[in-house]
Amino acid sequence: MAVGAALCGTLLMGAGQAHAATTWKIQSVWDAGTVGYDLFEEWCDSIEEKSGGELIFKAYPAKSVAADNNALFEAVRNGVLQGMNPFTLYWSGKIPASVFLSSYPAGPDQPHQWDTMFYSLGMLEKTREIYKKYGLFYVGPIQHDANIIHSKKPVNSLADMKGLKMRVPGGMVAEVFQEFGVATVSLPGSDIFPALEKGTIDAADYVGPAVNYELGFSQVTDYIMFGPPGVMSIYQPVDLMDLTVNLRAWNNLDPKLQALVEEQVRSFSQTHYLTIQKRNIEAMEKFKADGNQVTRLSQKDMEEFRRTAIPIWYNWANKDDDAKAIFEMQLDYMMNDTVGYIDEEDIKGM
Repeated sequence: MAVGAALCGTLLMGAGQAHAATTWKIQSVWDAGTVGYDLFEEWCDSIEEKSGGELIFKAYPAKSVAADNNALFEAVRNGVLQGMNPFTLYWSGKIPASVFLSSYPAGPDQPHQWDTMFYSLGMLEKTREIYKKYGLFYVGPIQHDANIIHSKKPVNSLADMKGLKMRVPGGMVAEVFQEFGVATVSLPGSDIFPALEKGTIDAADYVGPAVNYELGFSQVTDYIMFGPPGVMSIYQPVDLMDLTVNLRAWNNLDPKLQALVEEQVRSFSQTHYLTIQKRNIEAMEKFKADGNQVTRLSQKDMEEFRRTAIPIWYNWANKDDDAKAIFEMQLDYMMNDTVGYIDEEDIKGM
C-alpha cells in the first residue's frame, strides 16, 4: 500500500508537471495605446486558451523592459525576454541581411510577394539559419503596412525633395534619399512630433496613416507624400514586423506548441495587416478633414527611384554572404516575368 501510494503520488506530480504552463515575456516595439500594440496584446492574450493553457504570452509595450532597440535585441538573446515583436529592418547594423527581410527602396512592393518569398521560395528557412547564429529563432513575418512621409511642403516630384531635412530610417533608405539631395536625420519615433513642431525637420517618414494620425502628425504637417496611384510608398511599401524568440526557449518548447506558434503568427499577420488597412482608410478621411493634402509622385519618378536604388541594393548585398544569399533569391523573383520589375539591362555591370 505504501509503495502504491508513493507511485500514485509520483504519477500525479508528473501529470501536473506535464501541464504546467510555459510563460514567455514578449516586448513589442509598438507604443502602448496604438492600434499596433492593442492588436499585439490581444493576440498574446489569446495564446493561453489556444494552447489549452500550456503556453502563455505576456505582452509588453515599447521600452517597458528593454529601453531601446539595441537593449531589446540583447534581452532576447540573453533570455531576459523570451521574444520580441520588432520591425525587422531595425537590425540592419547587426544583421545586414535584415535590410532584405522587409521591403526596401523600389524592391518588391506587394504584401503577397513577401509571403511568397518567405513561405514558398525558401526565404523563411534561410532567415532562420541566419538568426540561429545570434541565438535567435525567427518564427515568421508579420505584415504591417506601408511607411509614408509627412511634410510641411508639397512634394510632387523627386526634384521637390532636394534640400528637405527629413527623418528616415538609416541604412539603405537613407542612402537612396541622399542621392536626391535629402538631408536625412535619424530620430526615434517618439521624437518625430516635437521635431516637426519645432521645425528642426521639414518632413518625416514613419509608419502608415492609422498610427501616424494617432501620433498627431496632422497637427504639425500639411502634406502626405504617396507614390503613383495604387502605391502608398516607393521606399518602404511593405514594412514587415516579425516574431523572433530566444533560440533556447524555442528549442525547449514542445513540438506541438512550436507548430501552434508558427500557425498563430501566420494568422496574426493577416489580422494585423487587414485591421490596420481598415484604420488607414478611416485615418485618411481624418487627415483630409484636418486640412492635409495628398501629393503623388509619378510612374516616371518611380522608375528613376528604382534606377538610383539598384546600385545601393548591390552595396548592401555585398556586406556579407547572408545578405547576398537573401538578395539573390529576391533578384531572381523580381526578374521573373510574373513580377518583371527589372531586367538584364537594369543590372548590367552590377
